Amino acid sequence: MIMRPDDLKDLASLSAKIGSDPMLVQGAGGNTSIKDGEVMWIKASGTLLADALRHEIFVACDLPAMRASLAKGEARADQPMEFALAKDGLRPSIETSLHAVFPQRVVLHVHCIHTLVHAVQADPVAAIGAKLNGFNWAVVPYAKPGASLAVQVRGAVETGCDVIVLGNHGVIVAADTVIAAGDLLQNVAEALRVDAVSLQAEKMGDLPSGWTAGPASLSHVACAPALLSMATGGSLYPDHVIFCGMGALACDVLPAGDSPPFVLIPGKGAAMRADATPGAWALARCLGDVLIRMPEDAVLNYLTLQQNGELLDWDAEKYRQALNG
Repeated sequence: MIMRPDDLKDLASLSAKIGSDPMLVQGAGGNTSIKDGEVMWIKASGTLLADALRHEIFVACDLPAMRASLAKGEARADQPMEFALAKDGLRPSIETSLHAVFPQRVVLHVHCIHTLVHAVQADPVAAIGAKLNGFNWAVVPYAKPGASLAVQVRGAVETGCDVIVLGNHGVIVAADTVIAAGDLLQNVAEALRVDAVSLQAEKMGDLPSGWTAGPASLSHVACAPALLSMATGGSLYPDHVIFCGMGALACDVLPAGDSPPFVLIPGKGAAMRADATPGAWALARCLGDVLIRMPEDAVLNYLTLQQNGELLDWDAEKYRQALNG
């Protein structure tokens, strides 16, 4: 039997708190981990951080083996299940390798709205400016989550950084205790805080059968031309692609038949398909929450068609989506 570290329950409490805050985590996004000697306990793929006190969400992994595989550039470094110490049905997070490269015991990875406002801009470093002065931080350009991204993150970690902003993705923080990691995440999120604009009232009338009004923040985006242009310019981060498809569709008349989970109706608001999954709802709101904090003159960095395709054809993400919708 694999012994659990005494503070795994503390990480579960913090994870549940983080996972219940849509400003930090949306749906099944984000992951947390804790190291105990040669074992790393990490959130399982497809589970919810918000469920950490209600369900078993952590899976034990062989930390030295994962690090060795990553150092050798082996293909198996991109197969976290290869390093699971128990075959109990839980798969380690697809981002297990990201956590493994940190020497600190506790690692928290979230898709913080305030971080995303900066991370999706064409020059995240310039967007952040002096906001993270006093932190040991770095920005790592976008790469599909997994071993290739972990190698880039490792380079920043080796320079002493314990706060890594991931381009078009989110943020990772690391510390040696659960309390210190939680405090660091809170302090980073506060340092990057961007006030939202005042939301415009929705102008939509009755919607046809099969549709319902979308999140208030996304409806505001549909009514603000500059933000609408940003929303329809392409995909800004991986979870949007996984749960909502590529980019965002804007049209004056709601499409019939097969359609994306949400549609932006210019000057009126956002409409969600009545059968949209919880994951789609969470990411639709995320897009709105990010863009209502975006400077209207901001230049954004969109994922390329190739990067979109990598995510849509990724078995690990298909598994996570199937569990969470």
